[in-house]
Amino acid sequence: MSLITSVEDLEALYGVPGEASLVKELDRIIPEYAAFIEAAPFAALATCGPEGLDCSPRGDLGGFVRIHDDTTLMMPDRRGNNRADSLKNIIRDPRVALLFLVPGSGTTLRVNGRARISIDAELCGSFAVEGKPARSVTIIDVDAVYFQCARAIHRSDLWNAQKHVDPASLPTPGQILAVTSKAAIDGIIYDREWPERAKKSMW
Repeated sequence: MSLITSVEDLEALYGVPGEASLVKELDRIIPEYAAFIEAAPFAALATCGPEGLDCSPRGDLGGFVRIHDDTTLMMPDRRGNNRADSLKNIIRDPRVALLFLVPGSGTTLRVNGRARISIDAELCGSFAVEGKPARSVTIIDVDAVYFQCARAIHRSDLWNAQKHVDPASLPTPGQILAVTSKAAIDGIIYDREWPERAKKSMW
């Protein structure tokens, strides 16, 4: 196996990035970038901590990440599995990265920055849905923001419904838990109860 072990070797293989790849990166959110954030109902949040890296899905109503100003984003944290991996990482290492996806668009938006976690009651309340405030709000100071070209989305044919995988062809969460818990968790019961449990704890 041949491995690349230096930046010099990597640059020799890939060459120099084009002008468009460099000028698109800014240290603030311009209106053109704000349009993607305001339309996105989904983002992947990457964090790092002593135990390693974490990449967590974040989904909510479209535009759920609030643009406070051109260098500050605010993202509500909703009910979940209480692992809080991302939040634990942020407390110990504030560096974060976000990848915003807009259904139907090949262009994604990337944000790198530093985060902190607020439990201010008024702020959490301002993100309330169905009368339920956010559990906390992640405040992100933007260091870099830029769009990612559409090649990955086009190659994957991500938004083509005809290419969507039938969920029935994949293991269910209950089936996975039955295996990983060595049958301590009844997977059939877990799958049967999940829709109602999720409905009651969505926000």
